[in-house]
Amino acid sequence: MFTGLIREFAHVVSYENNVLTLRAKYKPLIGDSIAINGACLTVIKLFDDGFSVELSLETRALIAIENLQEIVHIEPALSLGDKLDGHMVQGHIDCLGTIKSIAKKENGVDILISLPEEFSKFVIPKGSVAIDGVSLTVNDVTKNEFRLTIIPHTLEKTLFKAYKIGQKVNIETDMFARYIYHMFKGNQPMDWNTVERIMATY
Repeated sequence: MFTGLIREFAHVVSYENNVLTLRAKYKPLIGDSIAINGACLTVIKLFDDGFSVELSLETRALIAIENLQEIVHIEPALSLGDKLDGHMVQGHIDCLGTIKSIAKKENGVDILISLPEEFSKFVIPKGSVAIDGVSLTVNDVTKNEFRLTIIPHTLEKTLFKAYKIGQKVNIETDMFARYIYHMFKGNQPMDWNTVERIMATY
């Protein structure tokens, strides 16, 4: 489990034979879970200045492999007793999104991201979403797009400052929205008011 708060940038040393090797300050242990651009991966090898993780076939099919170059986000898994900020993130990528527009605002940047329509029901207005592992609040949602506002602090501490229109990003939708949808699937009609009422009880 993660919070969507990026620990640091890691530098990509290589990506070969489904193994990603990174140079980082963070020192994990063999077998530790760590989110790389939002995808939960397992540490398989350690070095003096970094570590390696392995990508399964399922992971490779879901994430933006082309972004595993130069610099990536990393976040270690939560430990019992850690402070909970951000929101609950599993590190399970649901789908890829595409950055459609980037608009500078007075105190940040508005980013519009498209996603497959079947996943938009899990993106809730004023709810949470993780983009490349970064916990963010959704401003509004349309049929297959949603809008985020990235504040200057987040721009500085993440790769968002380098994102470009047309770029693919990893999306993890809200965990509770997914659970609630599957709990009530086929039993009763669902709308945003129902979802928000149920989520307010958590």
